[in-house]
Amino acid sequence: MIRLVLIDVDGTLYGPNGVPECAWAAAQRAVAAGLHLALCTGRPGRGRALEYAAKIDPAGLHIFESGAVVLRGSGSHEKVTPLPEESYRRLLGLSREYSVPFEAYTADGGYYREEDHPDLLAHERMLGYGAVVEPMDALPGIIVRAQFVPRPGSGWDAVRKAVLGMDEVELHEATSPGVPGVGFNSVTTAGVSKLEAARWMAGRFGYGLENVMMVGDGENDLELIRAAGLGVAMGNAPAVVQAGADRVVADVEGCGLAEALELAMGS
Repeated sequence: MIRLVLIDVDGTLYGPNGVPECAWAAAQRAVAAGLHLALCTGRPGRGRALEYAAKIDPAGLHIFESGAVVLRGSGSHEKVTPLPEESYRRLLGLSREYSVPFEAYTADGGYYREEDHPDLLAHERMLGYGAVVEPMDALPGIIVRAQFVPRPGSGWDAVRKAVLGMDEVELHEATSPGVPGVGFNSVTTAGVSKLEAARWMAGRFGYGLENVMMVGDGENDLELIRAAGLGVAMGNAPAVVQAGADRVVADVEGCGLAEALELAMGS
């Protein structure tokens, strides 16, 4: 029986035209039916993502920063996993060496960049708040996640190879319909992932992963989609994600999330 539904944001809850009303209506029905609903996203826990969490369940737990941070919908912290300082410095150096746009996030909601790249500015608009612009060598607060924001043909291939060679960190690759053609490639400490955060959260409720549904569209969701009791891929997901899911629903604008929540309520 599904008791906890984890919902990715970009490409699952949020589409090219924002969040469709059918998603909110279905979420209300699911909560009324006794299901726990939670965001499970790479986004930071502030701005529009935190607004979405509060609308879904203000008192409940939600996964942000690709699993590095768990917050309640009110914004209070429940779990934080820092990114090692030396690893962060190396990542920052790679971004500078290969001219790949770069962001950093701290546990208290801090959001930083050091250049006015158009894709970074577009990302700010999508998130619903601006980054602090300053040299990123020594940021205040606990850094939980770094993010490369490349386009194809940039220096990302070289950076990606270097990051994958760093045993102490984890790479999470994603895209968003809010900024087409751009990669949002997060780096957290090793062992941090949506899957491990989901396992931890399910345990807090007294459930196992067999009681969890994961609804997502990206390759960074695939591990959890495969491990969950019911893994659901959106219709806009790549073929590899759809192939790894138990069920495939419609795309965002076609109310795929509402379809997934109906499945959960009928389980």
